[in-house]
Amino acid sequence: MNQTAITPEIWQPDLKEFKEKTKAFYAGEMDKGAYKSFSGYYGSYAQKGGKANMLRLRMPGGVVTKEKLAFTADMIKKHQIPRVHFTTCQTIQLHDLGADSAGSIMEEALEAGIVTLGGGGDYPRNVMCSPLSGVEKDEYFDVLPWALAAGDYLLTFIKAEKMPRKLKVGFSNSERNLTHATYRDLGFAARPDGTFDVYSAGGLGSNPKFGVQVAKAVAPEKILYYIKAMWLTFRAYGNYQSRAKARTRYMQDALGGLENYKKAFEEKLKEVLDSGEDLTIAPKTAPAAKQGDGSVIDHPRALPQKQPGLYTVVWHPIGGMADPDTVCALSSMLAPVADAQLRLAPDETAYIVNLTGSEAKAVLELTKDSANTLFETSVSCIGASTCQQGLRDSQSLLSACVDAVRKAGIPDGALPQIHISGCPSSCGTHQTGSIGFRGGAKKVDGVMEPTFSLFVNGNERQGCEAMGREAGVILQSVIPDFLVKLGNAVADSGMGYEEWNDRNPHLIDEIAKEFLV
Repeated sequence: MNQTAITPEIWQPDLKEFKEKTKAFYAGEMDKGAYKSFSGYYGSYAQKGGKANMLRLRMPGGVVTKEKLAFTADMIKKHQIPRVHFTTCQTIQLHDLGADSAGSIMEEALEAGIVTLGGGGDYPRNVMCSPLSGVEKDEYFDVLPWALAAGDYLLTFIKAEKMPRKLKVGFSNSERNLTHATYRDLGFAARPDGTFDVYSAGGLGSNPKFGVQVAKAVAPEKILYYIKAMWLTFRAYGNYQSRAKARTRYMQDALGGLENYKKAFEEKLKEVLDSGEDLTIAPKTAPAAKQGDGSVIDHPRALPQKQPGLYTVVWHPIGGMADPDTVCALSSMLAPVADAQLRLAPDETAYIVNLTGSEAKAVLELTKDSANTLFETSVSCIGASTCQQGLRDSQSLLSACVDAVRKAGIPDGALPQIHISGCPSSCGTHQTGSIGFRGGAKKVDGVMEPTFSLFVNGNERQGCEAMGREAGVILQSVIPDFLVKLGNAVADSGMGYEEWNDRNPHLIDEIAKEFLV
């Protein structure tokens, strides 16, 4: 395998080719299918209509340092970028870029230590990590250093042959399992004893699968052996004949079940261990933690960290659509703040960590556009108005639902965080939300109408994992009304949604019945 480090010098020819072919695409000399197949390697796709590009900035572990945030802000200003999206894979997407802007930002990003290559297409994607790793009070241990090491290693596979159509790797620091480590292509789930359980060949989308537990109590220093074994397993048993099945989860069925897959993985792991290649990671010593200064803050969006006197501020732009001006202002504010970082979460939340009470107060004021209820933190992919693959405009639907719920005065907690995907790809992780919607279309009274399939009772928590049950198809236009009726029913019960649903597992079907088609 050609394990190539990503440096500006080595990758300059690739960036030049991107600029040339992007110019050809905009000139009408390259069709959108060919351009999509080409551009995904660079972390960029043409948006719907072929008049603009998006660019995905890889942020390993969801960590956006002050320097990376400053770069993002500089690009927003320089290229007058109107839309910024925090994604469910903990990256930052810049939208509505012109033909020249995408290539220029890509090149400058690499100089700034931000990699876009492999952000799309058949490559290792952004390594995910529990967003509050290292600062969360009840975590098993800080998994972030290991996630970052895995991200560095996976970048050397960008030009490897026979990769799966996507390779998503995640690390979780507790049973909350926010990164879905137990059902990623490869997942490392922390244990209380400071080791990892390893899961493989899982994933959402079509033919969703929970991962196969291929190892228990793995020392963090040994995780790279499992990454290489994952690649070798797919090389040996992956489906290259059908692009739709070129994902690791299809190997479970191809090999005849969980035990056979586990055996195949263990054989490849043995090959790696017996090869003599040293993939051991040296443990990293964490720097001395910032100290609080005695200032305190009491606010629903200010979370006390395990470091005494320090806080994390929660900022959740509706639908993950961050206001570009706020991004720029936040970058300026945080520049002089010691040890401050932005951490992106798989539910499109941004956490600003390592703040004193007075610093947190200033960040809270700046991020007043944040979601203020659990329902308003709902998750949505970028949607069909932007994405070429999308079927329905999920962002528009979420906005309509938030507006309707606010207007109806539904109290916080009466509705859960919902998950909306514009198509079966599950970028909105609809299959593991308490309530999820997947975009589609259905003929109603002889007319093709925009619809969403309703999913209920998904669960991401480790040990309780569940794929949502498909409860029927609902017209897009009536989804806000359905949620208002549901929220009122829960509010009238005096319970929160989770308790109400646990006690009345079929009531959601009764309420949904009148809205289904």
